[in-house]
Amino acid sequence: MAKRVAIIGGGSSGLCAIKACLQEGLEPICFEATRDIGGLWRFEVNPPGHMARAPRKEPPTAALAIPPLHCPWPAPSHALLPRSPHTQTSVCCVSKRPDFAATGQWEVVTESEGKQEAAVFDAVLVCSGHHTKAHLPLSAFPGIEKFKGRYLHSRDYKDARDFTDKRVVIIGIGNSGSDLAVEISQTAKQVFLSTRRGAWIFNRVGDQGYPIDIVLTTRMKTFLQQLMSSSMVSDFAEKQLNARFNHSHYGLKPKHRILDQHPTVNDDLPNRIISGRVLVKPNIQEFTETSAIFEDGTREDIDAVVFATGYSFSFPFLEKYVKVVENQIPLYKFMFPPDLEKPTLAFIGLIQPLGAIMPISELQCRWATRVFKGLNKLPPQHDMEADIKQKKESQRHTIQVDYIPYMDELACQVGVKPNLLTLFLTDPKLALEVTFGPCTPYQYRLRGPGKWEGAREAILTQQQRVLKPLQTRHVEKQALAPAVPLIFKLVGAVAVLAVIFAYL
Repeated sequence: MAKRVAIIGGGSSGLCAIKACLQEGLEPICFEATRDIGGLWRFEVNPPGHMARAPRKEPPTAALAIPPLHCPWPAPSHALLPRSPHTQTSVCCVSKRPDFAATGQWEVVTESEGKQEAAVFDAVLVCSGHHTKAHLPLSAFPGIEKFKGRYLHSRDYKDARDFTDKRVVIIGIGNSGSDLAVEISQTAKQVFLSTRRGAWIFNRVGDQGYPIDIVLTTRMKTFLQQLMSSSMVSDFAEKQLNARFNHSHYGLKPKHRILDQHPTVNDDLPNRIISGRVLVKPNIQEFTETSAIFEDGTREDIDAVVFATGYSFSFPFLEKYVKVVENQIPLYKFMFPPDLEKPTLAFIGLIQPLGAIMPISELQCRWATRVFKGLNKLPPQHDMEADIKQKKESQRHTIQVDYIPYMDELACQVGVKPNLLTLFLTDPKLALEVTFGPCTPYQYRLRGPGKWEGAREAILTQQQRVLKPLQTRHVEKQALAPAVPLIFKLVGAVAVLAVIFAYL
């Protein structure tokens, strides 16, 4: 009989978990608290109170395709997601069975339509993510209790028309705050974007019109970044961003370097600032009944406040076994609690990558399901705890990971990391695309468990497929550029050899 796996959460990570379980011959049972699957990818006008609101804009990622499933578009739409049979079912409690030390089994209590039900599972995948509980720091804003206007968290935002002809202040300059500032400024009388420390703003659209992660997420760029100090990388990246628009001129230049905080991605914010529809302001010192007083002493009359102040996460159904302290959980490779007698519990997608999250969730699920089946083993507890400590000391943020290094780390556990030396000796054309092209998840289907015969062709044609949906009008191709000078070819060859030995 196939092992039964409880999957908590039917968002993007939960869908990856279902797929991985089926591919390993496990029986997945997915529980989703809302009316349908899709998580943040599914738009709802009135999401449940404990859930983050679906994003207005799809992310730029063209690296989302999870082999062997294909989507020709750079990013799939939430409208394409299928139905789920276990919706509107919340998980109340997950607890070890009395014989857990021998079986690793869990008892999962769920509730649907007011009725509770308990079931036994051989393993549990927690896929509910980290956008679970809205962070609303009202105590940090004196006077908010006497403010007569409307205030809300970004999770509760519905429509820009609700702010027509209003003077609105957005608190927070992350992705949600910048997106809301742009959108609300189309209907509001004036939008003020309040930030404590500023932000570096990336484009979704990168060089030559490619999605930004197609441009940045390559093995060669990762290798070059590792050769340079963080200061050198920051200098180069900040110069590139300031070439688009000078962050100082727009009041956005942050106090931190570009590698020290998670970046903000927004194509439209500079346009709204230069048109005067969005005014960047410092942190709010206090509120009055009808206005906000900023730390620079300026006062602005306002009608509404939107707190784009992020989220915290918790797992009340697992509080016996997992403690969240300052948005941190000690997990081996951000997945496995190190102190369980049996490795039958794993967290999926509890990371904030500098890149696409779906391929990471999929590779996490591939590893977790193989661990559940006993095909892969975890190291001893003391080794896992040492790894957790080392990562905590070197991390810039509690759950942030760099895309390629973390994917390769997972791939080593599964045995699917591409071997560049072998590729250059046997298939140079593929090796060049793997090295210099975007690191899409097809690379982790070239060898090892889960190998897919279509991976090579998918890698070699991925950039054409990214552009395909844009080519709705025939355009004559330009003449070929002059041949690359010999010196550049030689330098490139040396760089390729360096990368090969770096990844051995």
